[in-house]
Amino acid sequence: MKIDNTLTPKTLLDPINRVFTLAASKIRNIDKNWDPANGTPVFTVDGQYTSRGWTEWTQGFQYGCAILAGDALDDAKLINLGKKRTIENMLPHVTHTGVHDHGFNNLSTYGNLLRLINEKRIKTSGGDWEALVYKNAIACSGAVQAARWQGAKPAPSKYNAHCDRLGYVYSFNGPQSLFIDTMRTIRIMGVAWQLGHVLMHENDKSANLLKRSVYHGLCTNSFIVFHGDTDQTYDVRGRTAHEGLFNRNDGNFRARSTQQGYSPFSTWTRGLAWAVTGYAEELEFFQTISATDFKKAVGLAKADVVKAYEIAARDTADHYINGATASDGITYWDDGAPNLHKLGDWQNKPADPYNDYEPVDAGASAIAAQGLIRLGNYLGKTKGKKYLQAGLTTAQTLFDTPYLSTKRSHQGILLHNIYHQPNGWDHVPKGRKIACDEASMWGDYHMLELANLIKRIAENGKYPTFFL
Repeated sequence: MKIDNTLTPKTLLDPINRVFTLAASKIRNIDKNWDPANGTPVFTVDGQYTSRGWTEWTQGFQYGCAILAGDALDDAKLINLGKKRTIENMLPHVTHTGVHDHGFNNLSTYGNLLRLINEKRIKTSGGDWEALVYKNAIACSGAVQAARWQGAKPAPSKYNAHCDRLGYVYSFNGPQSLFIDTMRTIRIMGVAWQLGHVLMHENDKSANLLKRSVYHGLCTNSFIVFHGDTDQTYDVRGRTAHEGLFNRNDGNFRARSTQQGYSPFSTWTRGLAWAVTGYAEELEFFQTISATDFKKAVGLAKADVVKAYEIAARDTADHYINGATASDGITYWDDGAPNLHKLGDWQNKPADPYNDYEPVDAGASAIAAQGLIRLGNYLGKTKGKKYLQAGLTTAQTLFDTPYLSTKRSHQGILLHNIYHQPNGWDHVPKGRKIACDEASMWGDYHMLELANLIKRIAENGKYPTFFL
């Protein structure tokens, strides 16, 4: 990536306002025209949202888009639309025991609504009942997420805070499976812990939700984030694997795998983006917890955990910047995609979403850009400048054509997203050889989350966080 060091959050305010103005119209259009009987909108085909029955992990993003746009535009009607749809439809996601996506669905809805109440952006009436509803939903969701737990046996190292036992929230693939995606969903367990909640299980034993969240991040850092310090040929610092597989008979790690990337030994870039943002946000969260409270909850020294998370955040962010993006901050769908070489020196020129060989993934870029900005703010003006400017560089590209969807007839906000390249789920327009020109609900949501973050910074507003 060629980082633009002249950018500031304020220089992006005009593009951001355009993003939210366009988004508001599209959000209302989808809400008016989408039939819930068809499931949840997932991605577009010829500019119109369609469903894909795999898991219903995008409904929270749909309603979260309305809440974020309403927040940015100070539009109470949009916020109320997101609130109404959340109350009507999101409760099944709170108690969904079969998925690892609670932090996606339920913090995008209940979490954003609670944040706006705490910021006094939502005017409530009749006492504290509304905030209590959101708190209870988040607390329940965090516990349900934590119940998908499996132990793992690590080799103690700095990457896992020298811990001799770990664990992870397992993916919908089953108890043997640790996904990189989950690094950004475990945050709901931290909020549930802040709310004083615990997971109760057999014999009235309780599980600490912060502890499980922290152990998951350390396990991820140990087994599916690479640090470039082994002789394995695929061990490139900052790369991530999509999935880690464990022997459930003894808890030992066995292999790496992928469903949505090219191979277990290349980097699916949306997974990389989840790691960049997930670790950066957790580091922001840890700053609010005293060393004493942290040790009491987790059983590990906060300084050791922070060191491990900082390594993960910086390694993955550096790989995104140096090894996974084109010059404008946009990434293709996998850093080892088999036809990238046909694009020539692809890292030293802007990404081309209309090439004939490999699709870009603008949604991954939007997710990563937020993580880069958060990491930059966390590290401070000197150590963090590179990351902040890289995030702003990527955002500047995304907030303009050909990535910003400006056609009123297209329901998406952020174009050129990829859902599942290996399965061929993504639409290839007539006359094209690769998927392009389509949006996804997670891409739209994270585009607005990124824009809202930069807008708040530019206007000296309240810095938005997932935690209380």
